[in-house]
Amino acid sequence: MTNTRTGRERFWGAHTALVTPFRTRAGREAGVDYGALRALVDWQIGQGIDGLVPCGTTGESPTLSPREHGLVIEAAVEQANGRVPVIAGTGSNCTREAITMTMHAHHAGADASLLVNPYYNKPTQEGLYRHFSSIAESVPDMPIIAYNIRGRTAVNIETPTLDRIARQNGNVIGVKEASGDIHQMRAVLQTLPSDFVVLSGDDGKTYALMAIGGRGVISVASNFIPAEIAQMVQHGLEGNMDQVRAAHERYSGLFGAEAGIFIETNPIPVKAAMAMMHQSNQGFPDIREVYRLPMCELSSHRDGVPHREILRGTMESLGFLRTG
Repeated sequence: MTNTRTGRERFWGAHTALVTPFRTRAGREAGVDYGALRALVDWQIGQGIDGLVPCGTTGESPTLSPREHGLVIEAAVEQANGRVPVIAGTGSNCTREAITMTMHAHHAGADASLLVNPYYNKPTQEGLYRHFSSIAESVPDMPIIAYNIRGRTAVNIETPTLDRIARQNGNVIGVKEASGDIHQMRAVLQTLPSDFVVLSGDDGKTYALMAIGGRGVISVASNFIPAEIAQMVQHGLEGNMDQVRAAHERYSGLFGAEAGIFIETNPIPVKAAMAMMHQSNQGFPDIREVYRLPMCELSSHRDGVPHREILRGTMESLGFLRTG
């Protein structure tokens, strides 16, 4: 399928926060598997996803080398070949580094940049304004989507700051909202211009955000159920919120931390789920359960039951895995 929307509406819909596949050698992680990445891009587009987001948190971007980071974005852009937008993760807690990566993504042909809040160094609201504005001014032709995720960065883009950033920089066109605060999301929708694109950064909040005017999701779950997530979001864009609510209720366990894809730190469970899908379903891309340290395989238990088996049970209950 091809995303035929124009302008800012290109970024409405369901976008997959792509995992980064890794190869193994002698039982150890041995670099990015670009062939598997390209196969995943093709499969995602064939399943009807609206857009792709390489090099985000789900793509283990903190542990990619600068060269790998650039090559992953280039491979995703080349393989997508204009069929859907590619929103390249180019954020950093160093403004200069974020500018360099955003420039590279722009030259590589990415359709937009996803810029996470600077993490660890905890800038003030003024520092956030200057950070995002410096990047926007350095790459003025690149649409920019801010990524507000306080849980991983220890800093929140307050709504007045986001409004100031967007109004002073016309290429800051949206936000991936993963603050977890529906009241903040509502304030963003009420304060920012009506064409500002607000996307959920949390699968479990997609229904709530779209119910108040959000335009979609940058999804983890769509790595292995893109058709289902894309359909849910399309219902929302068409105003059919009963169908969105039904899908949300059906998949709420999968979206959760008790028995779903956030039972351990993302992207550990989603890569495990994808490996299960490959083993169970003919035609699913060959994505291995291979991580780059400090990420590692599912390893914890709850009440003596391995998390892997809890996740498998959730997926089997939804019919995603063969049980016999």
